[in-house]
Amino acid sequence: MLDKHKTIERHSMALVIMIIVVASIGGIFEIAPLFTIDQTVEEVDGVRPYTPLELAGRNIYIREGCYACHSQMIRTLRDEVERYGHYSLAAESQYDHPMLWGSKRTGPDLARIGGKYADAWHVGHLIRPRDLVPQSIMPSYPFLAEKSLNLRDMGLHLAALRATGVPYTDEQIAAARDDARGQANPDSEASEGVFERYGEHIAVRDFAGDGPGVSEMDALVAYLQMLGTLVDFEAFEVSNESAE
Repeated sequence: MLDKHKTIERHSMALVIMIIVVASIGGIFEIAPLFTIDQTVEEVDGVRPYTPLELAGRNIYIREGCYACHSQMIRTLRDEVERYGHYSLAAESQYDHPMLWGSKRTGPDLARIGGKYADAWHVGHLIRPRDLVPQSIMPSYPFLAEKSLNLRDMGLHLAALRATGVPYTDEQIAAARDDARGQANPDSEASEGVFERYGEHIAVRDFAGDGPGVSEMDALVAYLQMLGTLVDFEAFEVSNESAE
């Protein structure tokens, strides 16, 4: 076998052909499943596009490199499911651009972090991680509570995502800035519009606990608190068992 390998290496054309063959095989395994994407991504009740505030929080999550240490993909292995919760569904990430499943776990997987801790816990953890988790090596992000969220281009961001297939309506795009403010300020008139455009189950509250206004902390906590909360997994399992 090694002799044949040496022979191929000594003949440039043979080596090029073998590289093309191997790369083609790998490409087929990567590309072929995309032709059946409509069948492989199941339709799941509850999945919706991000609200403007959640989307802004996701952008901060990406900007600060949180995805480099935290995955958002629970595998079907027993130890993963018992530790983190129900395994991740492709449908949960259908509106993610880019998707953040990942595999790096310096910190825990965050696919089911929503609702696990109170808003105040997240705020305190982001400001001084080791006050709440002594062994944590996570950096501190106190500036998020002090920095106002930039909402100037929020509507343009929703419009760009619609071009990729995310079903934002003209009304949602036009009201993006108001909806971001309204979700973080429950006593404002703008909060009603959030429910009208995104559904009655949207979390509308002062996520950062810092009063009127919208900080980057509000956005990031809003994003973390919705992760894994959209799907009723008990109903999902029952429907799967019925289908079988």
